[in-house]
Amino acid sequence: MPFYKKLGQIPNKRHTAFRQPDGSLYHEQLFGTIGFDGMSSLLYHLQPPTVVKSVGNQKNIAPEIGVQKNMLMRSFNGFDLKPNADYLESRVPVLVNSDVYIELAAPTQSMHDYFYKNADADEVIFIHKGSGTLLTQMGNIEFAYGDYLVIPRGMIYQLKFSSSDNRLFIIQSFHPVYTPKRYRNWFGQLLEHSPYCERDLRTPSELLTINQTGDFLLKIKKQDVLYEYIYAHHPFNLIGWDGYNYPYAFSIHDFEPITGRIHQPPPVHQTFETAAFVICSFVPRLYDYHPQSIPAPYNHSNIDSDEVLYYVDGDFMSRNNIEKGQITLHPAGIPHGPHPGAYERSIGKTETQELAVMVDTFKPLSLTKRALEMEVPDYMFSWQH
Repeated sequence: MPFYKKLGQIPNKRHTAFRQPDGSLYHEQLFGTIGFDGMSSLLYHLQPPTVVKSVGNQKNIAPEIGVQKNMLMRSFNGFDLKPNADYLESRVPVLVNSDVYIELAAPTQSMHDYFYKNADADEVIFIHKGSGTLLTQMGNIEFAYGDYLVIPRGMIYQLKFSSSDNRLFIIQSFHPVYTPKRYRNWFGQLLEHSPYCERDLRTPSELLTINQTGDFLLKIKKQDVLYEYIYAHHPFNLIGWDGYNYPYAFSIHDFEPITGRIHQPPPVHQTFETAAFVICSFVPRLYDYHPQSIPAPYNHSNIDSDEVLYYVDGDFMSRNNIEKGQITLHPAGIPHGPHPGAYERSIGKTETQELAVMVDTFKPLSLTKRALEMEVPDYMFSWQH
């Protein structure tokens, strides 16, 4: 994140003696990215975060590819994914490449008996259904319907759900996830034309310091293998931290849409960026106000990117027969546009209540075998009707 935050107790100077009430030292840890060049935070533990008691099972969780090279427009019914009690078991990669895994999950239970760390990728978890608390080593964040949870790689966390009915759209990014550069000034502050600002970003507000020894199971993902580590100390044993690298939440309902006299292009919906793909939010908004405007998007060619849309709620005006939780994939190389009737139907409309998340990747996406199980038949030919 491009602004400084601190929570709990920290010493006046970094890398200096910081002692506990009994005279022993707190254990400092640099939590950084891109070597020593990216965003980082300094964490202060009651006990060292390095005491491994044992290493257990390893499990290959690499996506099973069903279609390696795709040139068809596709659609998938995401809510066809059956719920699973365990959070990690419930996560199903649908569309993948070397930069990003796009996943669905429908966990019914909170993470009680283990902690999780993704050592490969930043995670952006979109909460479609459900609410609860993101518990992390750097503090807790409440979440609800419409929240993006941005979790940096290497963060230890648990998800505590308020009920058993949860639906998640997860973007696993092998590049750091940032706020878009054009929204920030030279100092990193979000500018006046940005569709959201720092006030909208919810950072950890409660640091729960747990002083426990025992056997603490941490499941770590690295190179598509899930490793089980048993640590001697509770992972949430921080007394304080400060820096720029931490988890945060942003609600899609706080995204302020940018509108104009005529139809605005997709970049006005951009919410996050990486070096390899962007994430956009389509939210309720007023339509274009030119007297002859056509609110529906014009036909356009995906020359440089695969376009993925995840439909959350409302009536998506450019598509027919779209359900909540449905995913569409429009691959690079062929044009796409409004469904039959949508172009004309949009004229004269003054607003839309649509809610959707879009991911545009600069490399082609492969389809997993699990994605094919949820595929909507003949979507490619739905422009004929």
